[in-house]
Amino acid sequence: MELVNTQNAPEAIGPYSQAVIANGLIYTSGQIALTPDGELIERDIKKQTRQVLANLKNVLESVESGLDRVIKTTIYLENMEDFGIVNVIYAEYFGDHKPARSTVAVKTLPKNVLVEIDCIASAYDYH
Repeated sequence: MELVNTQNAPEAIGPYSQAVIANGLIYTSGQIALTPDGELIERDIKKQTRQVLANLKNVLESVESGLDRVIKTTIYLENMEDFGIVNVIYAEYFGDHKPARSTVAVKTLPKNVLVEIDCIASAYDYH
């Protein structure tokens, strides 16, 4: 098992790693709308979703993977009415690649953000 830590994404805000690699898979921790310097993005679903996806991309790229190797994502939304907006931005980042996905509404998220996303990706290029 290998622990992942990159300065291109925010540090973990608790006792966990940004991601872990095990058996050829990368399991990311949930990313929220913090910049790599730890600055919280304003409560705007579009801006927060873009930052979350940029963080996921940066964590994956730090171990020579990428969004094109994502197998599954889980999206946590404070408000399910934001589902359509998040879908549009999500599609911008993933393009034609369509990993399996779950989306759940939650009462609150860390630091009172609007969205959190985690993923499982392949550590290898199977193309």
